[in-house]
Amino acid sequence: MPRFRAILDTMPPYRAGKAVVSADGRSYKLSSNESPYEPLPSVVEAVARAAGQMHRYPDPAATGLTEALAERFGVPAEHIALGAGSVTVAQQLFETVSEPGAEVIYAWRSFEAYPLLADLAGATSVRVPLLGEGHHLEAMADAITPHTRMIFVCNPNNPTGTVVQAAELEAFLDRVPQDVLVVLDEAYHEYVRDAGVPDGVDVYRDRPNVAVLRTFSKAYGLAGLRVGYLIAAEPVASAVRKTTVPFAVNQLAQVAAIASLAAEEELLERVEVVVKERDRVRGALVAQGWTVPATEANFVWLRLNERTLDFAEACAAEGVAVRPFAGEGVRVSIGEPEANDTFLAVAAAFPRG
Repeated sequence: MPRFRAILDTMPPYRAGKAVVSADGRSYKLSSNESPYEPLPSVVEAVARAAGQMHRYPDPAATGLTEALAERFGVPAEHIALGAGSVTVAQQLFETVSEPGAEVIYAWRSFEAYPLLADLAGATSVRVPLLGEGHHLEAMADAITPHTRMIFVCNPNNPTGTVVQAAELEAFLDRVPQDVLVVLDEAYHEYVRDAGVPDGVDVYRDRPNVAVLRTFSKAYGLAGLRVGYLIAAEPVASAVRKTTVPFAVNQLAQVAAIASLAAEEELLERVEVVVKERDRVRGALVAQGWTVPATEANFVWLRLNERTLDFAEACAAEGVAVRPFAGEGVRVSIGEPEANDTFLAVAAAFPRG
């Protein structure tokens, strides 16, 4: 039997959201925070044209996409690094800072891939409990030691949907040593409507130890093609690019992302519809008597503690797949109105005592 790293014996695999089917054949996947909409016709057409070149390797530097992102955000192309989804770029970040004894701080609960990526990279995770379902930035700053290399701030936070405000983020960043990298994980940035939430791209411009992580998987609807990107000062972006697997972003993904940026106005109209549905769903849940934190993402969070798996099973019986975190709560993506209404009916019938 080949010998493997000992850490693998203690690591649970990443659990992707899955679909369920009710007894009468209904199936609504509200477990993966995907866009409920099919790709735009212009994006499909661009991918179809590019499909004829599948026998060729993609541009390893993704030059066209890098330039399009640089123009879109008004940043130098040298400040951009790409990967196969933002989770892969996060993995690259862990690889750039990790070595024996290195510590990485993040809130918990937050994005469930953080501990897996830390373990794989050989970093020590420092988990700081949430405060009222949101980041406790003061406690996170208190947790910094001479061994701290990186801090993740997921804003909006996955899975709770809560946000960090600009003033509290600035106060936090003022306490972080300049040799500690702060990653603002903004996978759901396009869904934010709270004017007090900072735009990480604005923040990074004056802080060379801040990096911004974003994705085309959510608002842009390209989850199946896997495109994520980092915006950071050149030394940070350069270090991340060194850890990139050659040809990581395939040709069709590059083309789709460029076409999506060109169609951004149309895409963001869809996002606005999701935001309105999000607010409707949360309002209905609150009216039912649930405690639901204000969310700026494309999902809602219900803290159910020991009833979490029972609630997920009740949803599954009606063909609604949600994302349970055993002993904590469920995250429910915003889907089509029919899917949302079916979920709300389950929530209304489920005992809250």
